[in-house]
Amino acid sequence: MKTTAPARETALTRIVQIEPWIDECELRELARVIQSTFVIEHELTREFESITAQLTGAKHAIAVCNGTAALFVCLKALGIRPGDEVIIPNLTFIATANAVILAGATPVLCEIREDTFCIDIEQAEKLITGRTRAVMPVHLYGQSADMTAVADFASRHKLKVIEDAAEGIGVRFNGQHVGTFGEMGILSYYGNKTVTCGEGGVVLTNDDRLAAEAYKLKNHGRAKKGTFIHESVGFNFAFTDLQAAVGIAQMRKMPAIVRKKREIHDCYVEQLREITKFSAVHIDPRCVPVFWFTSFLCDEAEELSGFLRRQNIQTRGFFYPLHQQPCYADRKYIKNIELDFRISEKVYRQGISLPSSYSLTREDQALVIEQIRCFYAHRD
Repeated sequence: MKTTAPARETALTRIVQIEPWIDECELRELARVIQSTFVIEHELTREFESITAQLTGAKHAIAVCNGTAALFVCLKALGIRPGDEVIIPNLTFIATANAVILAGATPVLCEIREDTFCIDIEQAEKLITGRTRAVMPVHLYGQSADMTAVADFASRHKLKVIEDAAEGIGVRFNGQHVGTFGEMGILSYYGNKTVTCGEGGVVLTNDDRLAAEAYKLKNHGRAKKGTFIHESVGFNFAFTDLQAAVGIAQMRKMPAIVRKKREIHDCYVEQLREITKFSAVHIDPRCVPVFWFTSFLCDEAEELSGFLRRQNIQTRGFFYPLHQQPCYADRKYIKNIELDFRISEKVYRQGISLPSSYSLTREDQALVIEQIRCFYAHRD
């Protein structure tokens, strides 16, 4: 039977899946930068790094231009080089793999867990070779990977741990902020993240030597700005005080954003509980998540997304599994694309992320819920 939406008296307003909360708070911080004339890394960047370190508990928080660059810096600081292998989950944003490739190493794809969608360490045990140097767990969609299992695995095999916590700001596992379990970790402040700088990333570490190396790598291979003596080969992954200004305002808003996102998540789960074919994502009880996205699993994800789109409600599918990415089809850059990744494929097919911005009103969320109920009512 063809699904039709109930008639409404007025045209539907477009409801976006995700958007940042930007207002006069960011403008005030940006005005500080403009008035100072220091638009490059300066006092506000240091302030932003300090706020991030305090939030995460990391000894060092080093701001860089974006999350992908942050991953690359971690890899290079830890000495990952051509010929080395880094185990990564198969279901993640493509930057996880591309950062490894940029560092000259080979990403080794590992299947995910069906419950949390994070790396399956039992499967990772089968992927160890003489070239394996690191494991890179991804804290997907605001939920932590099992860092107890990751730490034990890395210890047994003498591997470095680099945490891709691009989507994990505010997320804790056993009371500890993600990105701080391994030797190094990263956060992303891209425009759609829980808090944003427009673009931006932060390298986290508790190791003084690694922090110094990371700073040199992002600063043309020198330990401080203002000199033309370069101790090593480095790059320009500089942050700016313009980004920091937005980030500072966003970090002040973060408690309200996180609280609202949890309310949105809990409302969806409660109001859609009766739809047995529409399942909420499992949350590891050891994890305190931050619901960057509020996601569900259903067999009709693509059809439901299309139905909601016709009602001017935007949704988003899950990340495309890396083993199916066209850019890796020639097997030149990545390892294991031929393995059985049926869990990754299933989660990709079934995943749908609903509107969950801070700006989402109760009325708009009620409309989303109404339309999902309508979709399933016409299918039963």
